[in-house]
Amino acid sequence: MADVARREAPLCSEQFGSGAARGCRAAADGTLQWEGFPDSVSPDYLPYQLWDSVQAFASSLSGSLATQAVLLGIGVGNAKASVSAATATWLVKDSTGMLGRIVFAWWKGSKLDCNAKQWRLFADILNDVAMFLEIMAPIYPICFTMTVCTSNLAKCIVSVAGGATRAALTMHQARRNNMADVSAKDSSQETLVNLAGLLVSLLMLPLVSGCPSFSLGCFFFLTALHIYANYRAVRALVMETLNEGRLQLVLKHFLQRGEVLDPTSANQMEPLWTGFWPSLSLSLGVPLHLLVSSVSELQQLVEGHQEPYLLCWDQSQNRIQVVLSQMAGPETILRAATHGLVLGALQGDGPLPGELQELRNRVRAGPEKDSWVIVKEVHQVLDKLFPKFLKGLQDAGWKTEKHQLEVDEWRATWPPSPEKKVL
Repeated sequence: MADVARREAPLCSEQFGSGAARGCRAAADGTLQWEGFPDSVSPDYLPYQLWDSVQAFASSLSGSLATQAVLLGIGVGNAKASVSAATATWLVKDSTGMLGRIVFAWWKGSKLDCNAKQWRLFADILNDVAMFLEIMAPIYPICFTMTVCTSNLAKCIVSVAGGATRAALTMHQARRNNMADVSAKDSSQETLVNLAGLLVSLLMLPLVSGCPSFSLGCFFFLTALHIYANYRAVRALVMETLNEGRLQLVLKHFLQRGEVLDPTSANQMEPLWTGFWPSLSLSLGVPLHLLVSSVSELQQLVEGHQEPYLLCWDQSQNRIQVVLSQMAGPETILRAATHGLVLGALQGDGPLPGELQELRNRVRAGPEKDSWVIVKEVHQVLDKLFPKFLKGLQDAGWKTEKHQLEVDEWRATWPPSPEKKVL
């Protein structure tokens, strides 16, 4: 044991200036292994950054073609063009984008990190659409202002979504409290790629400026490369925290086969194109006053809920709303989400464990007014099932001390369940 402890303890360390110190350990062959890259980042860092560089390079070249088209449409090189008209068009375009940035950040800002991979892919595809509008704008001068305003609106949405998801991915990739370092290096890498794209654009633009069809062909080729590289970059990510999509995949596999998928397998199976429209509406952290309006309704909702959350199930709309207690932590929220997804599975297909299969048969045969009875009985099933599921998640490598589930800020307190034993 002492030899093992000596091998694991750092033998020496060094630092440059005020930077963080790095240590070293002895390898089996007697050489020194310095701590740092790749151990300071997640295993998916390198493949993601390689494909991210490819997509950034393609996007830079496409952006140059789009910028050339916008300048042509505004009147650069046209002696009859009015400077004041061009300035007004530019100001209207920027103002539209600023308003769109504010509205989109207010509307979807809290949801971007919950589905970072899907929003990342969505943002890059929307950016391609925006650049296509800019290229097509000079062809229809009558609609030029409206087209460039729409394009800039899309680009501002891309900016908000891209910035938010970049922060979420940086948190995932930084493994030694080095988020600032990973973020700075990612920014420097992107700057270097854009610089290379700028130099190539200086050679490319004179070749395509006199041939619109060739310019459009180059744009479509670069767009295809951009989307493919983005897809490969997002697929390379292995997120070890659970959002609703990954939790649903892992839970479904667990209910059907009794084993928990590891993060790599679940991330490969996670849908990237359909994650925005889940079949089940699961709302965590809803206000209590939306669910109850009388004492009897509150008593019915509280009955059978021994955990610090209350769950309401609307079978007709396949909607589940969860009220969280002040004491609800990450594990409670994870159980509440699991509870909701199990109820959703009762309305779906596929094999289920014995007790849940019996409940499914009752759901399909019984009236919707008995939903609260099913909710209560699923609670009892989870008392035995969830501890096994949680341990399986931890053993498979999932980080259960935090999550990426979408949770609102409402919290409530309520009288204890009549069935709860007070010691």
